[in-house]
Amino acid sequence: MTTLLPHSTITQRPSGLRPLSVLLLLSLTGLAACSSPPPDRELQAAELSITNAEKARVADYASPELGEARNKLTAARAAVSEGDMEDAKRLAEQARVNADLATAKAAAAKAAVVNTEMQDSTETLKTEMDRNQGGTL
Repeated sequence: MTTLLPHSTITQRPSGLRPLSVLLLLSLTGLAACSSPPPDRELQAAELSITNAEKARVADYASPELGEARNKLTAARAAVSEGDMEDAKRLAEQARVNADLATAKAAAAKAAVVNTEMQDSTETLKTEMDRNQGGTL
């Protein structure tokens, strides 16, 4: 015959993580998140993209995008100062993308100007050729 023990006599915990171990693990995870290194690579990439855009005189063609890139970089630096490295990384990446967009828009605008000038030159040459042909016949 099998005898059942009362519930109060069973005090052994099941194997696995104990509450203290879980608390320690969560604490270490939290510390690791707080001690994330600054996103130096992303900040440098954003700074380089903005500098390249400025050298290419992007502000003449894509000023809003370049301004947004500068604002995002400033916000990224502020996030680093506040210790929010995840936000800083995201903002720095957005700053780089905005600067690259400004550069691309400026290049497209410059190409459009060159294209228009080339078309105008071609039309002028055609007009001159037609006039010269008409006079020599």
